Amino acid sequence: MEEEKKLWYVVNAYSGHEQKVKDYLESRRESMGMENNIFNVIIPERTEVEIKDGVKKEKVRKMFPGYVLIQMIMSDEAWYVVRNTPGVTGFIGSSGKGAKPIPLSPEEVKKFIGDGVENVKPINTDVEVGDSISIIDGPFKGMFGKVESQDKENEKLTVLIDLFGQETPVEVDLVQVTKM
Repeated sequence: MEEEKKLWYVVNAYSGHEQKVKDYLESRRESMGMENNIFNVIIPERTEVEIKDGVKKEKVRKMFPGYVLIQMIMSDEAWYVVRNTPGVTGFIGSSGKGAKPIPLSPEEVKKFIGDGVENVKPINTDVEVGDSISIIDGPFKGMFGKVESQDKENEKLTVLIDLFGQETPVEVDLVQVTKM
């Protein structure tokens, strides 16, 4: 089989059952001798850092709930194996009636899976510009202020605090504050 025939397809699965579908597909690939047709099964996910009440947590979120990506060489046998896997409702890009699905373009694959380079983790926080906050850690612990600006990439805030009777901007880490 030629390398260029190895293409990525999107499979629709019951929502919340993506991991089971992935496990079933990988198991069926081996038990049905499809190692030369079905290669990779991926659930597109991304890791996000969430900061809430000064606690930093990493969460893995599905990019497309209800969908699984599969790298395969499209043959009648492989198509049959994937379509008849428990939890799979069909291929995306297929008109039905026995029509084979359309594979993802290389640009789509790179967007969904990446190119092997670790992506910057986006940070979610409940603190926004203009919010009143309390500093819970660091040299300004116990002080209150108002968020003037936010740098999510570097996980920093510029906060206006009352220092010696004067409003002074200070830089603090996102994990050092809690929203009031």
